[in-house]
Amino acid sequence: MNEFQGKRVVLGVTGGVAAYKAAELVRLLVKAGAEVDVALTAAGAQFVGAATFQALTGRRVWQALWDERMDNGMAHIGLTRGAAALLVAPATADFLAKLAHGFADDLLSTVCLARDCPLLVAPAMNRQMLENSATQRNVAQLRADGVSILGPAHGEQACGEVGEGRMLEAAELLDDLHAFLQPKPMSGKRVLLTAGPTFEMLDPVRGLTNSSSGKMGFALARACVEAGAEVTLVAGPVALATPRGVRRIDVQSAVQMGDAVTLALPGQNVFIGVAAVADYRPQKTSAHKIKKGPSSLTLQLDANPDILAEVAARPDAPFCVGFAAESQDLAANAEGKRVAKKLALVVGNLVQDGLGGDTNAVTLFDAAGAHVLPPGDKSEVARGIVAHIARLMEKQLGQH
Repeated sequence: MNEFQGKRVVLGVTGGVAAYKAAELVRLLVKAGAEVDVALTAAGAQFVGAATFQALTGRRVWQALWDERMDNGMAHIGLTRGAAALLVAPATADFLAKLAHGFADDLLSTVCLARDCPLLVAPAMNRQMLENSATQRNVAQLRADGVSILGPAHGEQACGEVGEGRMLEAAELLDDLHAFLQPKPMSGKRVLLTAGPTFEMLDPVRGLTNSSSGKMGFALARACVEAGAEVTLVAGPVALATPRGVRRIDVQSAVQMGDAVTLALPGQNVFIGVAAVADYRPQKTSAHKIKKGPSSLTLQLDANPDILAEVAARPDAPFCVGFAAESQDLAANAEGKRVAKKLALVVGNLVQDGLGGDTNAVTLFDAAGAHVLPPGDKSEVARGIVAHIARLMEKQLGQH
């Protein structure tokens, strides 16, 4: 994926042991298509040398305030012009104090003052340094000044202590930076999603389920966060990491999923039913493993609740989006589902195009007709879906 294609990022590296993660972050940014300029402090160079960053970026590292590579000799001004963002990672307690009070005694601190792009910092320090009232005042001041604070995380620290202050991992910073740079058409909205399969128990070791991986739902949850929404995800049994910034509720059966949705629904602006919910469940669940017998086994099945239909039928229903995974007649089945359940939007796809995989090809069905999205990675498809939802909601708001 080239999520940062065409973007230039300035990465400031200060003097913390977490500087080794900055090298990995550079590698991930370059892999994602970004052009990276590294501004390295003298203390940062004590942990990771300029040669490392130069090898990873393919570009010379910026260290001196009076660097002559800029035609006008003003690297502190020119470095962020045209950049998508300036990220300082790691940001030590000392550097946070500099930023909060406007000090500019080296290249990086001066670049931060003269920047022409958003500033993000990823704190990294001992837990007691972070908890110190002076540091807390500085962090609060930076937030008030519009600086985005990424982390820190809780965990084992280089000093051997455990607590808050550990810098986020490189992959987490990459996700957070990418999310920060996305448009925010869902800002202020609360979104509730379901994702994955459900599992209907037959006995302690067997059950009825399907091959849904949950990847599309999780990609949508991440895309909604990127778009500025507050997101709650009700997930069936899947082995997927929770997208950053998402509140996750794990369930197993369709009934459990329906109950979780009902509890989480008040105050939600959008409901997206992505989960492949089992239509039926065993009438009886055996307390012990069902043994193989000489004859066939007959299962009595009861219908599961239709979660999406129940939500859409509520008098206080939010903006409802359904999914239709079909093996044939996609347009007829998806549009039929949208009309029958009175949904604002149905996302339709053929099971052979998306079920269980990393890519998808979908068509969006709304009152205006069918809209085909370009096939691609599920994360990109998810962003296209969220953008369409935002446009429909804006149009709906305009009509009222």
